[in-house]
Amino acid sequence: MRRIILFDGVCNFCNSSVQFIIKRDTKGLFKFSSLQSQIGEQLLDENKIPNNLDSFIYLEGDKVYDRSTAVLKVCKGLKGLWKLLYVFIVVPKPIRDMAYSYFAKNRYKWFGKRDACMIPTPEQRERFLDS
Repeated sequence: MRRIILFDGVCNFCNSSVQFIIKRDTKGLFKFSSLQSQIGEQLLDENKIPNNLDSFIYLEGDKVYDRSTAVLKVCKGLKGLWKLLYVFIVVPKPIRDMAYSYFAKNRYKWFGKRDACMIPTPEQRERFLDS
């Protein structure tokens, strides 16, 4: 089953989050692509994902998850106590997404922005669809 994380490649927090996930995904379940890449844009188009979703999208099989649900689904697949965060799935999505949207709206101000997408290390390259 495919497990693809689409992330904002110029967001410092998003890039740090990808590194965080890689370290805790010891089975290598997740693959990555920046939203700005050709493959990222192709996946958005193929899955009919609106272009205004610009921070974190998770594709699992034929399902598309966005915002807080995407984050919680990914946490569920991580090693360690991070999977316990999935308990927050019981919080109504509009409430979770309100908190997520506030954070996403301020991520550049709080963590900064890059001029270009991150370049994976040689060890990480196989985890990225667009490298």
